[in-house]
Amino acid sequence: MRRAIPGALTAALAALVIAVLPGLPAHAAAPRLTATTVQTSVWSTGYGADVVVSNGGDAASASWVVSFDLPVGTAVAGHWSAVKTQDGQHYTFTNAGYNGDVAPGGRETFGFNASGPGLPLNCTVNGSPCAGAPTTPTPTPTPPTPTPSPTVPTPTPTPTVPAGPVVEVATAAQLTSALAAAVPGQTIRLAPGEYRGAFAAVRAGTAAKPITLTGPRTAVLVNDGPSGEAPSCPVPTVGWDPGYGLWLYGAPYWNLSGFTVKDSKKGVVLDDAHHVTIDGLYVHHVEEEGVHFRRSSADGVLRNSVVEYTGLVQPGYGEGVYLGSAGSNWGCHGNSGGVDRSDRVLVENNRIGPYVAAEAVDVKEGTFGGTIRGNTFDGRGISGQNSADSWIDVKGVDYLIQGNRGTFAPPGTFANGYETHNPATTPAFPNGCGTVWRDNASDLGGVGAYAVKVTSTSKCAGRPNVVHSSNTVTGAVSGLTNVPVTP
Repeated sequence: MRRAIPGALTAALAALVIAVLPGLPAHAAAPRLTATTVQTSVWSTGYGADVVVSNGGDAASASWVVSFDLPVGTAVAGHWSAVKTQDGQHYTFTNAGYNGDVAPGGRETFGFNASGPGLPLNCTVNGSPCAGAPTTPTPTPTPPTPTPSPTVPTPTPTPTVPAGPVVEVATAAQLTSALAAAVPGQTIRLAPGEYRGAFAAVRAGTAAKPITLTGPRTAVLVNDGPSGEAPSCPVPTVGWDPGYGLWLYGAPYWNLSGFTVKDSKKGVVLDDAHHVTIDGLYVHHVEEEGVHFRRSSADGVLRNSVVEYTGLVQPGYGEGVYLGSAGSNWGCHGNSGGVDRSDRVLVENNRIGPYVAAEAVDVKEGTFGGTIRGNTFDGRGISGQNSADSWIDVKGVDYLIQGNRGTFAPPGTFANGYETHNPATTPAFPNGCGTVWRDNASDLGGVGAYAVKVTSTSKCAGRPNVVHSSNTVTGAVSGLTNVPVTP
């Protein structure tokens, strides 16, 4: 067992080494890239995967090249967020124009769909093993460099078929029927192809037997609506199509994985659908928001997904991810004491942007205890409409914002990286208070004022917002934050 060395002894040893070896050259900062392949969905003839390129070094990497072999019988059928070349069974992926730079402690992601079951072999990143090459220890001890937490999760084996009966669907009509008849423990599996229609799920899974809707990224849900006469509040109604790409209404305990939602009024909408996990979805080119946890859809998860090109028709309502509802809409969406309590939602390891016209994540008043971590926010294309001029606007209570990486570059209107606001703050709902920022890296592009702008300290005197010194900022007009920094 390796024993910990007391701090004083460590310092003494370091001093001794420096004294004995005064002529050794200083350690040169350098990137150290690794790459991890994570299956996001599996089906009978193949699978979808994300490849996460991480930088454990102490300098930024300007570009990356990931190469691997696939066994005979398996091929890359589609890919995204990288440039692919192929020589037989050997595949090489080079970064796209927007994701080549990997900051220390940061990560970038690309993905592919495979036809066939074989997993990548002989993986290299920039010519070194994807798991990381052994390093030669330097004679001069250097202090450890903190890395944002959490790190990319270690992939776990993905079962070929989740527990329960499997319903294979290949047409819009089959999908509509499968959603209407879904039962706990069932898996609905999408074949590649485009599915056009109004797809709503109103059946509940259970904690022990969730319902799964899964498919490859080439399974694409499209809604050409809206149409018909809308009810006063959104509820599935015969003859009315709200235009949502996928709508879970009163449908808790679902797992959604792998597929794409696009060309719809809204992307994925959850109403009174708690304990829903969204993993590996691609949501893009929607008229308003990409993913909305609404009507007390608490304890949900959105991870490993890409949301981009939102707000194409109403930029001021084009949020990437929307948690809860504005107080003015609680008459429709407040079903927990009159409040939309979409609490404790976890948003992690996603890429949100570019061309998300409103905030990457809008945290509404009345929600509590969510976590937003490990995400990449690309602020290009943010509109500035309806006060949308930051990556995250926090109006909820007691959020943790940790280990995210945000950038901004034109075009767009950008005020600050993260903002708080305090609508209708009361002792019961101290909105915009109690949020903690740790380990976030912000590049404001020479445009934004602060990485974290706290609107009011007096309204949060009993529940202050806390900005830790582990946050970093570059390209800021004014600095890291407008409040005192906590070590």
